[in-house]
Amino acid sequence: MTAEPRKRGRAQAVRDLKRSLILEAARTIFETEGLDGASLRAIAAEAGYTPAALYFHFESKEAIYAEVLQASLNNLREAVATAVANTNGPAPRLRAAAMAFFKYYADNPRDLDLGFYLFRGGMKPKGLGRERDEQLNAGLAAALLPIAEAARAMGASQEEADLMMVDTFAHAAGMLLLAHTGRIRMFGTSAPGLMERYIDERIGQLERLVGAQAAAPALSFLKSND
Repeated sequence: MTAEPRKRGRAQAVRDLKRSLILEAARTIFETEGLDGASLRAIAAEAGYTPAALYFHFESKEAIYAEVLQASLNNLREAVATAVANTNGPAPRLRAAAMAFFKYYADNPRDLDLGFYLFRGGMKPKGLGRERDEQLNAGLAAALLPIAEAARAMGASQEEADLMMVDTFAHAAGMLLLAHTGRIRMFGTSAPGLMERYIDERIGQLERLVGAQAAAPALSFLKSND
């Protein structure tokens, strides 16, 4: 390798290191201050740089937040994929995917906070810009996709599988909110236990629905031959 490529390689390594330090510092600030409360000045101070230096790597704090959250969603997707890969059969895969999704956020409450950036300042949604929001939503959907795929493998229609995925996400979000705020204690139960029970009930419902749909053509045939 000549001197020039080595020089470019070192320069790229330095840029990558600075970028990673900025993202690490930004996550710390976002975790404590949220999106609205954070500032580029605070992120820069945490990373050991000047605010102007951040603009060499990111155009805005929203761009930084989007990258921090995307990394979190990538970790979530890997956790769900790993759980599914080690499981055989569509129903067990559905259960494993749903519980892996729940467990990731149960074990990483700060990641859950990052994911709910849309509701900073109350229930009025505030995003990061249309393009970034769409990319982040796609990242979340990719993590949830194994649930729909398992439901399809069980014989559900695409509509039913998508509904299973959405229902699981909504229920998990509610259970996680109760768990992380401590409100679950007033019911004398545990969020993981309730989540497992819900998933098992939904799998049972899906199995009965698919079974009924499979039996319907046969019953129709018998009636037509009476």
